[in-house]
Amino acid sequence: MSEASSRTLVLLRHGRTAWNHALRVQGQLDVELDDVGREQAATSARALAKLDPSVLWSSDLVRARATADAVAEATGLRPTYDERLREFHLGERQGLTHDEYAALDPDGFAQFRSGRYDAAPGAEPAADVRRRMSAVLGELLAALGPGETGVAVSHGAAIRVATGAMLDWPEEQFHSLRGLDNCGWVVLEEHPQAGVLRLGAYNRIG
Repeated sequence: MSEASSRTLVLLRHGRTAWNHALRVQGQLDVELDDVGREQAATSARALAKLDPSVLWSSDLVRARATADAVAEATGLRPTYDERLREFHLGERQGLTHDEYAALDPDGFAQFRSGRYDAAPGAEPAADVRRRMSAVLGELLAALGPGETGVAVSHGAAIRVATGAMLDWPEEQFHSLRGLDNCGWVVLEEHPQAGVLRLGAYNRIG
């Protein structure tokens, strides 16, 4: 395999929502992009269009769909929506502000802020998120031809876990990554000899 025939995955976090701005836990609740988020999506879409992606997949949550729509407009691609690209389900803490979460459960909030997203009562286990994200991103990679780039629009916590999974890191090593900014993206590049993925960029902003 030559460098030119290596495939690339781009994992894009959605644009900002009013809940992001208010530090309110979203999880799998549906929240629209705010005006800042729509501008972020448009700016990132223009930058990603320069990579000439051939495939665009997205979480089916509305904030991801709106971000994918901007990428679709800039690239001419049609998004494929897949629920496996959703954010963690954050159980009983979805809808709380960070201050409310911290007041209700200080220890749990500290774990949440450290990246232990499944510490919340009723939250989706991180191992389950790792499995579903690995499966869908593996399918996206397989759908790419030699030298092609695929974009997956997803969510901050899910992408952190997925980055570690796709690089075959130990299960908890994703904690070494900082959180992604809204419309920050990760680039995973196929190694031309070994065929494994390597980290090309993290939290790139258009």
